[in-house]
Amino acid sequence: MKSQRPVNLDLRTIKLPITAYTSILHRVSGVILFLGIAILLLALDTSLSSEEGFGRVQDYLASPLAKLVIWGLLSALLYHLVAGIRHLIMDTGHGETLQGGKLGSKIVLAVSAVLIVLAGVWIW
Repeated sequence: MKSQRPVNLDLRTIKLPITAYTSILHRVSGVILFLGIAILLLALDTSLSSEEGFGRVQDYLASPLAKLVIWGLLSALLYHLVAGIRHLIMDTGHGETLQGGKLGSKIVLAVSAVLIVLAGVWIW
């Protein structure tokens, strides 16, 4: 019996469509947001505990590393938002074809890239 299953399962050599990349990035951005909420809640708790805690958080947020983390979390939020809007539009029946899905993925990547760059300019 000859099997039609793929022989090479090396993920580095498999070419995924653009829709797969946008879907994977949407899930990854959701995980980043979930983990980032813990960091932000810790900073909020520290800042509300006392004046010294507020000053510490303010000092941390002024550092370049903290700005990079905030920019990363904001980037994940912006990408997740744009991709989520795409999913809501698809729920209405628009862009469900293969060609529409590819176009929607390209739009999501382009709009997200612009928003992420603007967020970086705003933070830095």
